[in-house]
Amino acid sequence: MQPVNTAQTKSDEAGFPQQRPTRIRHIVLGLTVLAYAITYMDRQVLAVARPVIRDELGISLVMMGWITFSFRIAYALFQIPGGWFGDKFGARRALTIVVTWWSIFTALTGAAWNAVSMLTIQVFFGLGEAGAFPIATRSLSRWMRPTERGFAQGVTHAGSRLGAALTPPIVVVLIAKFGWRFAFVAFGAVGLLWAAAWFWYYRDTPQEHSSVNDAERALIGPARKRPGSVPWGKILRHGNLWVLAVMYFCYNFNLNVYNDWFPTYLIDAHGMELKTMGFYAMLPLLAGTLGDLAGGWFSDHVLRRTGNVNFSRRWVAIAGFLVSGVATIPAVLAGDPQTSVAYYCVAFFGLEWTVGISWAIPLDIGGDYAGSVSAVMNTLGNVGGALSATVVTYLVRGYGWNAPFFITVGLCLMAAVLYLKIDAGKRIVLHED
Repeated sequence: MQPVNTAQTKSDEAGFPQQRPTRIRHIVLGLTVLAYAITYMDRQVLAVARPVIRDELGISLVMMGWITFSFRIAYALFQIPGGWFGDKFGARRALTIVVTWWSIFTALTGAAWNAVSMLTIQVFFGLGEAGAFPIATRSLSRWMRPTERGFAQGVTHAGSRLGAALTPPIVVVLIAKFGWRFAFVAFGAVGLLWAAAWFWYYRDTPQEHSSVNDAERALIGPARKRPGSVPWGKILRHGNLWVLAVMYFCYNFNLNVYNDWFPTYLIDAHGMELKTMGFYAMLPLLAGTLGDLAGGWFSDHVLRRTGNVNFSRRWVAIAGFLVSGVATIPAVLAGDPQTSVAYYCVAFFGLEWTVGISWAIPLDIGGDYAGSVSAVMNTLGNVGGALSATVVTYLVRGYGWNAPFFITVGLCLMAAVLYLKIDAGKRIVLHED
């Protein structure tokens, strides 16, 4: 139920025109979408440039897997510290700092001269990006209404996938004109510009933002006290969270098979040239962008119609995982690359259909501690992503490129089963002010 603005109601009764709410929360959402896009753009630069870097620096496919693992394990291990950082100091300062940090190390990747230097830089890159999603989730927790949360998370993750989708053709052009090192410097500069804009515009609550009027504040809801110390005991003892986290392990493993290895797969398994690969690598990511938008929107639509948060999250997500698993089988077995990529688009659409829903659940159950709750989920999820970096390369070396994609089918089915146990209506913190 939306809170009632009593002052506005009285003015209506007196015959005065109703104040129209400002839309600052939508600008905040837009800035957050850009942050998500930048995270995946910066990661995708390495995924696209990997074949060129591999040849120039003489790095093997397996060693490239360990370099990617180094980023992802650092990213996973610092999820909880990153979420705590955002909950403790506020999203305005915290997100400015972490985006500045990782943008510097994105640019420094262009200075790598061998495998060890690149691995070291990727560790520090991962440390910085670790706080991005938990802090961004925290940034929206006081700005978005409950019936907008699934859509908001869908839009933000759509931004990340759209950023990733647009990156391959851009990087291919930059490599052709200026070399792979320049591409990392250019994308690092974009992040620094965003950090400056965020610190200038964003405020941690609607009450602190001078451009938000009373009508929008009433629409969002009353001000709450800043959270105190994070109740880690309650969070970590909540069994529902661990089921959510294991589900996200399955999702993230599958996600990073696409994000990290799909461009290399197209070159090695289908014999594509770099320029052609840039186009085809973009298509599943564009389909995933649509999946992000559709899944989050549809979940919120079901919630508005039924009022049942658990039903609206659970069954919509299960449908996405089943579609993804089923579509992957013909994608792997298709004889020509065009048909294969078409099925991969359907598979990635289904996978991404689930992600806005998964990130809405920490908002549903965690409230003001959504950053810390989502950090736990994303920690285990990114352990899955880190393992995929090495599992894929060893599977490819031993069994070929079909093997890792068949693994994603089994993990989709496992995630669907786990969603049967996830209860989005069971809150972790019940005493928020």
